[in-house]
Amino acid sequence: MEFQHQIVSESSNLTYLTRRFTLDHDESKDLVQETILKALNNRSKFKPGTNIKGWLYIIMRNIFINNYRKAKRKNEIQDQSENMYYLNQADNYTFHRPDKAAEYNDVEASVKALSSKYREPFELHTEGYRYEEIAEKLDIPLGTVKNRIYHARKKLQEVLQY
Repeated sequence: MEFQHQIVSESSNLTYLTRRFTLDHDESKDLVQETILKALNNRSKFKPGTNIKGWLYIIMRNIFINNYRKAKRKNEIQDQSENMYYLNQADNYTFHRPDKAAEYNDVEASVKALSSKYREPFELHTEGYRYEEIAEKLDIPLGTVKNRIYHARKKLQEVLQY
């Protein structure tokens, strides 16, 4: 009960903090409501004695970012032109040119040269998997996934200095 009371008592502070994310009053209310709901559902992840306001702020920020990403994906443009004209245009940048193909081959070889410990999380990340999904798929802790991806990037940057 005390935990719920603490969270509800922070709702006015959360409403104030939503101004960093949105000026829309209704969106602000929704964000606060989602934050409180998520906090109550994840009560077990809160460590007593830590800053509840900071914990709630992080939850709210993550909800906002996830909602923003969903909205961005939703607004992607579909090529509805006859014969998919825009999709069939020549690709002038990517790896269809010889110099870019060589670059691609260097990058691919460097990634394959990584030990599987680093390569697997890195490849899953570049395929679009989220950190949580990678952790679940490889059955390793979330922090380990982030650490391995970070170190894989660093190793690749060292190897691929053009």
